[in-house]
Amino acid sequence: MSKPQFTRILYKISGEALMGQQAFGIDPNKVESVVTDIVEAAALGTSIALVVGGGNIFRGVSLASKGADRVTGDHMGMMAIVMNALALRMEFEKRGTKVTVLSGLEVPQVCESFTQRGMVEARDRGDIIIFAGGTGNPYFTSDTAAALRAAEFGADAIFKGTQVDGIYSADPKKDKDAIRYEQLEHRDLLEQQLEIMDASAVALARDNDIDLVVFSIHETGELARVLCGQGRSTRVRAKV
Repeated sequence: MSKPQFTRILYKISGEALMGQQAFGIDPNKVESVVTDIVEAAALGTSIALVVGGGNIFRGVSLASKGADRVTGDHMGMMAIVMNALALRMEFEKRGTKVTVLSGLEVPQVCESFTQRGMVEARDRGDIIIFAGGTGNPYFTSDTAAALRAAEFGADAIFKGTQVDGIYSADPKKDKDAIRYEQLEHRDLLEQQLEIMDASAVALARDNDIDLVVFSIHETGELARVLCGQGRSTRVRAKV
């Protein structure tokens, strides 16, 4: 395998990706598969941080849409993200991989709270870093948290593992004529409303010159291949 194209990346994983074939919750086999891919990619020499969603356990927006308090719902969603982060941490630790969980939502009984200094120390030790608890604030999605943490981490790119092998003009599972893109610019995502990440996350990535790389999380070993410019993905750059 060739050398990685990026020195430092943030890997965004949806909570749903950890469900496997289940309808809800965390599938240990899927967690093992995800961690295996990350360990393989990190062995190439790239520094990796993670942001995971919580939709496999709870979605605050769904609760709010039924009339519940949005702030409370978002805090519940952040706690779901912490649960996923702890599941990933356990799997890394089983392998003897150095890992640090830093949470934007303060839960000191179970993990460290996010600080820039703590992040830099963990990064410089060579740890895999898992950013949990979103931004710690309501009304921000895990996509926005990923873009924010990527900027703070000094990432060259945000890698996003999805259900398909890149960005399409429409959902390829619903539209057989959907066009798959090899390369785009950040402005294309905003102008064409290609909903791979929310607009605030895309704008934050653009303003900090952070590429977005979208690929399938279901292909074993694909993270390392795409990191080295192989495999199938869509790359979003500030300028193509």
